[in-house]
Amino acid sequence: MRLRALLDTDALGLKLLGGEDELNRAVRGVMTTDLRDPSRYLSGGELVLTGLAWRRDAADSEPFVRLLVQAGVAALAAGEAELGDVPEDLVVACARHRLPLFAVHESVAFATITEHVVRQVSGERAGDLAAVVDRHRRMMTSGPAGGGPDVVLDLLGSDLDLRAWVLSPTGRLVAGSKAAGPALPADACARLAAEHLSATRSGRRGPHRVILGSTTYSLFPIGSGGRAPRSARDVRETVLSDWLLAVEADAGDWAEERLDLLYGVTQLIAVERDRRDAARTVRRRLAQEVLELVQTGAAPAEIAARLRVAAPVLLPGLGAAPHWQVVVARVDWDGAGTETGPVAQALLEEILVGPPAGSPGGGYAQASGPEHADRIAVAHTGDEAIALVPLPAVSAEHDGSETGVLADALLESVRSPLTAGLDDDGRLTLGVSAAVHSAEGLRGALEEARHARRVAAARPGRVCAAGHQELASHVLLLPFVPDDVRRAFTARLLDPLRDYDRRHRAELIPTLEAFLDCDGSWTRCATRLHLHVNTLRYRVGRIEQLTSRDLSRLEDKLDFFLALRMS
Repeated sequence: MRLRALLDTDALGLKLLGGEDELNRAVRGVMTTDLRDPSRYLSGGELVLTGLAWRRDAADSEPFVRLLVQAGVAALAAGEAELGDVPEDLVVACARHRLPLFAVHESVAFATITEHVVRQVSGERAGDLAAVVDRHRRMMTSGPAGGGPDVVLDLLGSDLDLRAWVLSPTGRLVAGSKAAGPALPADACARLAAEHLSATRSGRRGPHRVILGSTTYSLFPIGSGGRAPRSARDVRETVLSDWLLAVEADAGDWAEERLDLLYGVTQLIAVERDRRDAARTVRRRLAQEVLELVQTGAAPAEIAARLRVAAPVLLPGLGAAPHWQVVVARVDWDGAGTETGPVAQALLEEILVGPPAGSPGGGYAQASGPEHADRIAVAHTGDEAIALVPLPAVSAEHDGSETGVLADALLESVRSPLTAGLDDDGRLTLGVSAAVHSAEGLRGALEEARHARRVAAARPGRVCAAGHQELASHVLLLPFVPDDVRRAFTARLLDPLRDYDRRHRAELIPTLEAFLDCDGSWTRCATRLHLHVNTLRYRVGRIEQLTSRDLSRLEDKLDFFLALRMS
């Protein structure tokens, strides 16, 4: 807005005392101050409001005005509430430095002027930004994007003073504006993603308001069809793949025009996300072709030829014979009647891109380097997603069992957001194979990853993973025990103890678990349970009496251990 517009607004009651020739200056902000030197808080273009508390005598006016001019302010407005008429020495100093000077009548509050200027300036900036965003949208739809979502976020920062970030559903930082400063901490990203997923699953309309510490964020969905409510099925199919825009501001009191502008920005970012998804098409097709060859029992030479084509695309610079790893994921929804493979595919791609910024993580980005973080290839078949992960080759004497993607670390930093997105009717299970160095090993790696996923599926929790290392343990056997056998085995051993606990509140089951966990050590177990050793011996004796077992025998200890694991 221009200074002249301030004079034309009767409600402000401003009186021009000097600087009529400078009234075409643009006003970019407003600041109220009574500091003798406010220059450190000025960036240029402000209308400075002052009550003149800084002025002790006539000699103070000249240095005060000089500092304002050096800071590039647009004009000075002095209030008449304290001193009455504006001092002549201030009028003279402003005239000398060609700084427009207004008098503010005592009946007009500085807050009234501030609100008017901020409203006008924000409206103009929003209009300018909307025009820029529209040009950028047309450019992106007609040709390659120039800089991705970062460019749009920079516009929000420079034109609307909004700090903003784009996050993935797992809490990964996709983009941030330069004005946003340092990247959001990993824990903040994860919490914002979790809050967004939880709000989306509950059907609440965006933007979603979240307070972390003393900071308020507004979360806008990206690619969710605007603010129109979606069906529960649509939400479940997209909630684990949609990005979100996190803005450091409370959008609850925003005007409709500004909200529309932010939703326009999310649509623009959605275009860029669609471009990235399209770029994965080739890698998906390669993975699908290799997977079909492996599952149909094709000759190793044919699979190897396909891998030689895939390797340069998936991970350039590794040479002709990198190592490979297979990751299998499955998403299950209660009562889902449609194929969930595409959902698992999108989610597995996101997880393997890498952990959220700043987190230790253990994903593919850590294994192969950030420059190749988006080079994974994921196919899907039925309800299962299968990732073919290329890895740097390891030495000939090393079997690769400790390289690459690690199951536990893979989900560690994204577990919280994913649990919120799955809510109480969804589940993600994931299995990871060891690294193999030839086409002959891929079929075994695929079966190994599938077995590991079944092990993960046998565990409690919404988000579970298992790696190849666990397949050498007894836990490999448990998922494949038929349900009726499980129930009969555990009932025979544990039901007498449960019945006794229910009648006498004796806590025999917790005592048994602690006793086995302490490897049968009376002293350690008694200390853990805060019991006298004689009390512990009595409880163990009661367990043996009720079950006709002897806890000093290895076979009986093992039976109890397996029964507890399967219960």
